[in-house]
Amino acid sequence: MSINLNNLDEEQRNKIQNLANLQQTYEIINTQKNQTESHRRETEFAIEELEKVDADTPVFKSLGGIMLKSEKNKLLDEKKSLKVTLEMRLKTLDQKKSRLENQITTLSNSIQADLQNKSG
Repeated sequence: MSINLNNLDEEQRNKIQNLANLQQTYEIINTQKNQTESHRRETEFAIEELEKVDADTPVFKSLGGIMLKSEKNKLLDEKKSLKVTLEMRLKTLDQKKSRLENQITTLSNSIQADLQNKSG
């Protein structure tokens, strides 16, 4: 079904524009969530690998375009801290995503009701 925006009043046009904005924001949040999940998985893998090596094995961390020698325990602590931060970020993104889903559903239902009332 095609909608001619010229036949709608300003409030209805604003609702449709708001819905488009919410959907765009939802896609951005979803992309951020996917990237954060990927970063968390990489971090978990690094933690697992660091825990396998003994204390005498030299370990390195990447800093920009260079590799720096580091202490295993220090690097392990950094990665564990990063994992906690990423998990908190994921929780926040999940909450935002859920809120947006509710707003999109509510606004979609309102727009559908407006259009049915206008045509009926």
